[in-house]
Amino acid sequence: MSARNERRQHLVGRVADALRARIAAQPAAGSGARARGQRGGLDLRKRLLIVVGVLGLGSLALVVRAFDVQVVNNDFYLQQGQARSLREIPIPTSRGMITDRNGEPLAVSTPVESVWANPKQVLENPQRIPELAAALGVPVDVLTRKLTQRSNKEFLYLKRRIGPEQARRILAHNIPGVFSQREFRRFYPQGEAMAHVLGFTNVDDRGQEGLELSFDHILSGKPGSKRVIRDGQGRIVESVDLIRAAEPGHDLTLTIDRRIQFLAYRELRNQLAKTGATSGSAVILDVATGEVLAMVNLPSFNPNAAAMGPLDAHRNRAVTDVFEPGSTMKPITVAAALTKGIVTPNTRIDLNPGWMALDRKYTIRDHRNYGVQTVTGIITKSSNIGAAKLAARLDDQYFYEFVHRFGYGEKPGSGFPGESAGVLPPPSRWYGTTKATMSYGYGLSATPLQIAMVYAALGNGGKLVRPTFVKGERHEPVQALDPQVAREVMRMMQTVTEEGGTATQAAILGYHVAGKTGTARKFSETGGYTRRYLSYFAGIVPVQNPRFSMVVVINDPDPERGYFGGFVSAPVFRSVMDGALRLMDVPPDDIDTWIAAQNKAQHTNELRGEDGPVLPDASAAALSDATLPDPVEMPTLGGAR
Repeated sequence: MSARNERRQHLVGRVADALRARIAAQPAAGSGARARGQRGGLDLRKRLLIVVGVLGLGSLALVVRAFDVQVVNNDFYLQQGQARSLREIPIPTSRGMITDRNGEPLAVSTPVESVWANPKQVLENPQRIPELAAALGVPVDVLTRKLTQRSNKEFLYLKRRIGPEQARRILAHNIPGVFSQREFRRFYPQGEAMAHVLGFTNVDDRGQEGLELSFDHILSGKPGSKRVIRDGQGRIVESVDLIRAAEPGHDLTLTIDRRIQFLAYRELRNQLAKTGATSGSAVILDVATGEVLAMVNLPSFNPNAAAMGPLDAHRNRAVTDVFEPGSTMKPITVAAALTKGIVTPNTRIDLNPGWMALDRKYTIRDHRNYGVQTVTGIITKSSNIGAAKLAARLDDQYFYEFVHRFGYGEKPGSGFPGESAGVLPPPSRWYGTTKATMSYGYGLSATPLQIAMVYAALGNGGKLVRPTFVKGERHEPVQALDPQVAREVMRMMQTVTEEGGTATQAAILGYHVAGKTGTARKFSETGGYTRRYLSYFAGIVPVQNPRFSMVVVINDPDPERGYFGGFVSAPVFRSVMDGALRLMDVPPDDIDTWIAAQNKAQHTNELRGEDGPVLPDASAAALSDATLPDPVEMPTLGGAR
């Protein structure tokens, strides 16, 4: 028991000694902790210095880099910045003006505005779209659809070529992303009367038809270019640099005389209404120079709103459409016979009994039996049989080459787009009746311009001159016919408009007129010929010193109202040429007839007790302006004989 107590006391003592020893060791441990704290503080200061040093070096590197990109090597970033604010925009230029031979404007360019938008910017303000639609005058859903479809683009035309005032009203709404730019719009003061000659331009002011297309390379200017600074809203803040100055198009002076053009347009329109015809054409050439003084087609269209009319009306029938020339071919057949020397103007030809069988299937007929006629009488009476008998005496190749010499089967070469060459089949393609029918205008085809060119050659001493629309342009003439023969044919054609001829309605008081009627049956698409007609008159005036060649073609007149060329087309020739001769101060060559008419009219007035002038002065300087068309106002931009 006592031994156990001793061991217990010994164990307690040892524990107590251990506790005292640990307590005695604690101050020494605290001193070590303080030492470690001092070492940690030293490490923290070093770390702070290192961080500050790194930050300083980084800042220095940024400064150096900024200096490098902004001063030393700034090209790339300058280009990037300019790409976001600097823009190169075109400077629009005006198209050259077209004038007639006297300097009267026929086509001019007027400044307009086009409103455009940045679709993305507009769509960012959808609440403004109805306001924009109302300003543009379009449905909201249509505008929204257009903007949405182009949302990935930066440009969309909203309204093109409108008046500056209307553009200002749209921009006054201050809708973000909506802007305007200057453009030019073509305007045609003479309207329908000049439509087929001039043609028109498209929305980008490029020629589409007529002379606008032919001379687009001359009329079109060269747009300029400039650099501008735009702000974030796309507005121009400043013009920085002119890259290229705009060059306006060159003006073009035509051979057309707008006064004669309107006379032809007016008279042709009146005659179509009178005869019930479906269409018509008229061409007037200067005999000596080949200048086109007038060219008219009906139906016509308004070139100021070309998209509104039927496309078929855009065709210049006088240049593009070919017809069988009918009896207008007979003077050429007679000229071929005279040149060959097989007849003279007074050679007598038996035309009895008024018809002639070529074969069992084909018979040639005249309007009536003319009995025995001279070669001149064949022209005067327009005899098909006489022309066929003359052609029968001519060699096939000779007759073909003679006709071809006058330009049949070839393009006239006026430079007008879409010229037709017509058809002149060579002898290798002829059959039994081809030469006979060609002698009086069937089996070949030509345009009204070609026929006018041929008749101008007859009046020009046999010299064939290619037609031109450009004033001052001259083409070298080709001697297609002996001058003496040309004069003989002219005298023969003069009888057509005199008493006993087929075109007395083409006669002009105070002037000798040489001409030829033509009435051709229209070919059927199913074969053969129909009972519909083409009515022609081709003439030259005055005979003594020829100045004008004119061809009138009236298509499909109502047969019940008359269809012979002498009744349908000749009156148009007379009315137009009567005015043109006075407009151009052409002296009369038939003074005796003029004086006789004056005396007769004076005597009639005396019997009636009337005073005042009896007939107009044949040498009047010009017609009154009352005969000319009222200029088309500039539209309010914004909207077988």
